[in-house]
Amino acid sequence: MYVYDLDEKVLLKKGLNVIKSLNYWDSQGYLGGEIIGIPAKHGYGWVSGLMGKVMGFYINLPSSPSIYISADTIFTNHVDKVLTEFKPDITIVASGSARLDIGKELLMNLDDIVKFVEKSPKKVIANHLEALNHCPTTRKQLKEVLTKKGLLNKINIPIDGEIMEF
Repeated sequence: MYVYDLDEKVLLKKGLNVIKSLNYWDSQGYLGGEIIGIPAKHGYGWVSGLMGKVMGFYINLPSSPSIYISADTIFTNHVDKVLTEFKPDITIVASGSARLDIGKELLMNLDDIVKFVEKSPKKVIANHLEALNHCPTTRKQLKEVLTKKGLLNKINIPIDGEIMEF
């Protein structure tokens, strides 16, 4: 598994097998291409401090579409930079607007999901929907919001177990 460099020692002590560690914005060779660790922030406001460090990944492989896996994050300047400067072919956004019983969302709220889809240069895949009891945003709600904004054609909102090919 790829992990954030600062987490490697902790994970090794817990017996996990760390294959590679990666710092934010580092690029490493990966399957003949590259992987870059993208800073992510798991929550709005003070709750993000409780959630620990998070990292998304930009993956660019030869003869394949580039992909940005945003991770469990809110919309930040780092997210914006990947979308506007790297211009990934496929972006994946955790869209459940997860939250604890207190504090703000742990993932992007609906306004930021819309911004993510608007700024994504090509195809978006929504994940982390209806997966846990703390993810109140449903597929139906997401479709309704994106339909009103004229963005539904830009996003895939897969059902559980659905396989997509690009």
